[in-house]
Amino acid sequence: MDDLLQTAKTAARDAGKILRAHFGKVDVTDIRKKSANDFISFVDESSEIKIIEIIRSKFPDHEILAEESGSSAIKSPYRWIIDPLDGTTNYLHSIPVFSVSIAVEHNDEIVTAVVYNPLTNEMYWAEKGKGTFCNDQKIHVSTTSTLNESFIATGFPFKAKHMLDDYMHAFRSIFDHAIGARRLGSAAIDMAYVAAGKFDGFWELGLKPWDMAAGALLITEAGGKITDFWDKPNYMNSSYVLASNNKIHDNLGTIIRKSFPYYLPI
Repeated sequence: MDDLLQTAKTAARDAGKILRAHFGKVDVTDIRKKSANDFISFVDESSEIKIIEIIRSKFPDHEILAEESGSSAIKSPYRWIIDPLDGTTNYLHSIPVFSVSIAVEHNDEIVTAVVYNPLTNEMYWAEKGKGTFCNDQKIHVSTTSTLNESFIATGFPFKAKHMLDDYMHAFRSIFDHAIGARRLGSAAIDMAYVAAGKFDGFWELGLKPWDMAAGALLITEAGGKITDFWDKPNYMNSSYVLASNNKIHDNLGTIIRKSFPYYLPI
């Protein structure tokens, strides 16, 4: 696993150099629309190409799932899950909250994870069974035990606006209890911050595997918990994700389920 981790770190750093070099310099003519409220630029693509190039140089027979290029034709027990720029809308508007997210699965279990913030040079990383770190410092989830004392992160369902009423119902209920809530615009950073104890919990709907694969291992290895809204381990497929320090998980889930009593495809 050390080779996987070092490759992921190298790829994240090199992709981060590309993101830093172009931050604040992307012209509107360089931006393309993938779908409603979802955009891409040459920076996303260049970052992804660099990551894949580095992975292929070390592990040419591994499978890759990347946000921009999709799933590779190669099938393997090992699968890399890549988001070359998590927080694209922030990036394109020169808002300094974005990240590179890289995870590795082995036989459908995430074993290695890296989330890198190129502007702060914070690299969050984890290996299965070895804990979670920010750079060289081991980190842990918070010890907050009640929702009334909790600081919660979320993400607006901008790709699923038809579910906004349900989302707002849940948000109001959570907001009534929590001491505060934030929407940063990068799910990978939100999840890294849960792992580091900066946030006590995080919830969002409409996410894809590359948005949350790395963050999931960071959280569990830091002592936290991650499920779907219904306390099941299906968040990678359902796209409904609830993460926490474990202590507030049940209370947070109970509130969310009042607005989302059952799964609906997004």
